[in-house]
Amino acid sequence: MNLSTVLLPKGSRWTVVLTITLLAGPACSGESCPTCIDGVDPDRLIDPLTLGDGSGYPAAEWTVAVDPQRLGWSKKKLENLTDYAAGLNSDGFMIVDRGVVVWEYGNTARNIIVQSCRKSFLASLYGIYHAQGLIDLDATMEELGIDDLPPSLTAEEKQATVEQLLMARSGVYHEAAAESQSMKDARPIRGSHPPGTFWYYNNWDFNVLGTLFIQLTGMDVFQALFDDFAVPLQMQDFQPSNGWYYYQDMSEHPAYHFSMSPRDMARFGLLILREGRWRGEQIVPEAWVDRMLAPYSDAGSTWDYSYMWWVGKAGRWGGHTIYAARGGSGQAIYIVDDMDLVITHKVDNDVWRGGWSEVNTLVRRIMDAKVF
Repeated sequence: MNLSTVLLPKGSRWTVVLTITLLAGPACSGESCPTCIDGVDPDRLIDPLTLGDGSGYPAAEWTVAVDPQRLGWSKKKLENLTDYAAGLNSDGFMIVDRGVVVWEYGNTARNIIVQSCRKSFLASLYGIYHAQGLIDLDATMEELGIDDLPPSLTAEEKQATVEQLLMARSGVYHEAAAESQSMKDARPIRGSHPPGTFWYYNNWDFNVLGTLFIQLTGMDVFQALFDDFAVPLQMQDFQPSNGWYYYQDMSEHPAYHFSMSPRDMARFGLLILREGRWRGEQIVPEAWVDRMLAPYSDAGSTWDYSYMWWVGKAGRWGGHTIYAARGGSGQAIYIVDDMDLVITHKVDNDVWRGGWSEVNTLVRRIMDAKVF
């Protein structure tokens, strides 16, 4: 037999695992090996080469597992996932286990608008510049000179803080750019809730955070995404030119839209899974990641809400710890912390046949496909 070791990352912990590759032996069968899955005996463990360089991160190109079964995945269930996604006209999805691509479907290199996933990216940028002392979370809109087109903000609304905007708890219910009809329908009446007292998924909060980011840091949002994330993470497709500011007549604060590929979104998801670290560099402060992903508001039966991230209710996800950046009806990054998984999913809105129920089903089936 051949013995070797490999470091397997698990959140912020690293474990040295002794791997044993048997050079000869009987083939695995269901009766002789009750723990076998699809003909793979877990006692044979994982060839270190399956995990790339063992760092838990991709290099300039992703490491793709030649045989996902050697990482504990059911090939049959993975193939069924492809059929399910194809039936919904998903544009593409990618599954990353321990920093290695175990399965992908569709065009994972195609840049498509991320829609509201943009908010989770900006929340992460806020952590970098808050640590540099450029962003005061307790500063109010009044102190920062933030207002909007008539009907302008009231004196009470101007007491909303930066942190309350991050939580979508500002109490400012001014019309905003890029609102969906459901957001318009759910918008409370102006002045109905003082700042900090009520959660409403509020594009005014999210858009003003873009305005404030530029004002407080002197950085363009899309250049910051490129400099702080795309370059150190070696994203393969994203450029600052992928972004644009979207204005509408009702507000002076634009939405900050950009497009990104599933494989680049997976790098960002892996950064957050690794608590803001990329190889030897702490890009987003670890304390900020913990703060950013803490649940602050009840957002329904499946999710809580944090700093512009969705936090899964453990009871709805089989007891697993899960975070998500979600946009539109299918653009998504799901991070399953305790399984060391990142899942990205993208749709072309013109042909997509599903919604969040189908995306959640796909993610649950992905989690179920990891069998040991």
